[in-house]
Amino acid sequence: MGATPTTGSGVRPPPVPIGGDAEAIQKIADLTIQGVKPEVREIQIKGLGGGLPESVPVLFRPGEEGGSAESVKHLIEAYRLMPDRRKGTASVTTLASFIDLVNRHKDDGSAIFAKTDWPRPALTAVIDYHDLERSPRHGEHRVLYTFPVTPEFQAWIDQVGKPMSQGDFAAFLEDHAAELASPDDGERTEFERLFKAKFASPNELIDLARTLEICVGQSFKQAVRLQSGEAEMVFREEHTNGAGEKVTVPGIFMIALPAFVDGERVRIPARLRYRAAGGAVTWFYDLYRWQDALRLRVAEDLATAGRETGLPTYEGAPEGGRGGL
Repeated sequence: MGATPTTGSGVRPPPVPIGGDAEAIQKIADLTIQGVKPEVREIQIKGLGGGLPESVPVLFRPGEEGGSAESVKHLIEAYRLMPDRRKGTASVTTLASFIDLVNRHKDDGSAIFAKTDWPRPALTAVIDYHDLERSPRHGEHRVLYTFPVTPEFQAWIDQVGKPMSQGDFAAFLEDHAAELASPDDGERTEFERLFKAKFASPNELIDLARTLEICVGQSFKQAVRLQSGEAEMVFREEHTNGAGEKVTVPGIFMIALPAFVDGERVRIPARLRYRAAGGAVTWFYDLYRWQDALRLRVAEDLATAGRETGLPTYEGAPEGGRGGL
């Protein structure tokens, strides 16, 4: 009598009742196929670490030496209709939009980071930041606000320390008259004492610009420093015999304008300077510690974002990035 057949996995199938040679052969074949066909099994992995499910499905293929197991994740993912999680960085152009979008997506683990120094200040909200139970998360869903600089403030920055002719300086002041401001009492006391110079009001600066327009085409004669901290300049007509007029020049003026699009105004004192050479005057100005003023503005906007979203705020950069940049 012949040996009892086994399946491909080495397991003996149950006895087959013989009902004829053809039927017996078919049943033996069916049992053999059943013993070697692949099947999906669940492997228990509970307790192996955070971020893992309790079990994972694998495709088990019986065979020699115990068979083999394969991941079926790629087969499952092929049928996914929506992303498994949120990721990517949304960029906004105003602080209000930043706050609104963060409020739409935030959860208990979200956090806001800020790069407050110049250049390229930015706020970055990490929506899927590590939660308060110390469980790690991907940190790949973010909202970024890069504080776009207004064209008006960029113009003031670009011209810092650059020499201008009388006509160019007059035109510059006329073009930016709306951004000139009067100092308050505290600013006047602080900066006049610091620079030992007098503040100019916006009207005085506009008058200065118009006077300078008149003086274009004249030659510079002399400058006298007054006890008030102002400078007095004398211009001489090119076609007259020593006749001229005096122009009083202040030493400091104040600008006030939004540094960032749709942002709050910043107030920055500017030192007005000149250089006389070859019978003409070259003008230039310096914005006093303007980077510090912008840093303070960004820090205040960071505090506003934290207050309006209810999220913790930090000066610095999250893992995997430099403040979102």
